[in-house]
Amino acid sequence: MAFCADCLGAAFSLVSRSVPSSEKSDQRERIVSAIPVEDDSSFELKLRPQWLREFIGQSKLKENLSVAIEAARSRGEALDHVLLYGPPGLGKTTLANIIANEMQAQFQQTSGPTLQIKGDLTAILTNVRDKQVLFIDEVHRLQPALEELLYSAVEDYKLDIIIGQGPSARTHTIDVAPFTLVAATTRAGLLSAPLRSRFGIVLRLEFYTPEDLKVILKRSAEILNVEIDESGASEIATRCRGTPRIANRLLRRVRDYAQVRGAGKIDRPTAQAALTMLEVDQHGFDEVDRRLMLTIIEKYQGGPVGLNTLAASLAEETDAIEEIYEPFLIQLGFLDRTPRGRVATHLAYEYFKLKPPKKQDSLF
Repeated sequence: MAFCADCLGAAFSLVSRSVPSSEKSDQRERIVSAIPVEDDSSFELKLRPQWLREFIGQSKLKENLSVAIEAARSRGEALDHVLLYGPPGLGKTTLANIIANEMQAQFQQTSGPTLQIKGDLTAILTNVRDKQVLFIDEVHRLQPALEELLYSAVEDYKLDIIIGQGPSARTHTIDVAPFTLVAATTRAGLLSAPLRSRFGIVLRLEFYTPEDLKVILKRSAEILNVEIDESGASEIATRCRGTPRIANRLLRRVRDYAQVRGAGKIDRPTAQAALTMLEVDQHGFDEVDRRLMLTIIEKYQGGPVGLNTLAASLAEETDAIEEIYEPFLIQLGFLDRTPRGRVATHLAYEYFKLKPPKKQDSLF
């Protein structure tokens, strides 16, 4: 069958991840950026939990996933398709790997922007194994034509291929082995309703509590053979923006500081000195966060200011502001999204020791 050869030719052109359009070079330099950088990959593989029992935090999500996995295993079936959504750096890729391990299934990873033509996706789907886990990261960036091709594959485990062109074109249906699609996105609102409806399990990852992050840091320190005490772990945990990826990145930098300028052990004074040197304050803010808030406060009198205007003022992409900067600032209550635009809250004014204008009082 000639069409299969064409499909297979594209199958191995996949890469495990692709760089989001909103990711700029300065994002890669931010120590508190939740997006992955090349320097993280080797450490993340070493620190990544392999089983659900090792995954720390997200208790409700773990309970729901554990029940679904156990039920699927007892029936000898593939797990229902899973949609994972939430801010970057919270463990969506890790959970996809864990699902494959728990189901004792093969794992294959790709991303929405990587799949450019139907042949790419067709090649993958015609080669999936029984109960295999197929992980598509950034699924909200999947092209509409590929999304439509995915519908019948995930719903009926069938793939419709059009062979030829014009009046001589004909449709050929291929059976696809029952598999589990695990999709991840930071922008669940951009998913089309038909695609979202095909996921039997929809799970949101929340920012982690300092207590959970402290446990993660201790586990990571043990794997990295770094001595860290309770106070040192607590200090890092409160400054990593509720994100394990940032926590592990800060741990590595504090470890370096402790070895060069300390006694090799991470305690509170060492952690504080290292994080001060890295310009990460007690809230986990860096210079970029402070610049964003000050722009709203000083240039636009606290807001409201539209997203496009704010992006132009900061010379940033709107996606970067919406996906990377804002979620944590909103979570902490330093920023509000209103129908008229972004508004700095009283907490933001208190942080900079500034008095809000009178018009700001009427907004709260």
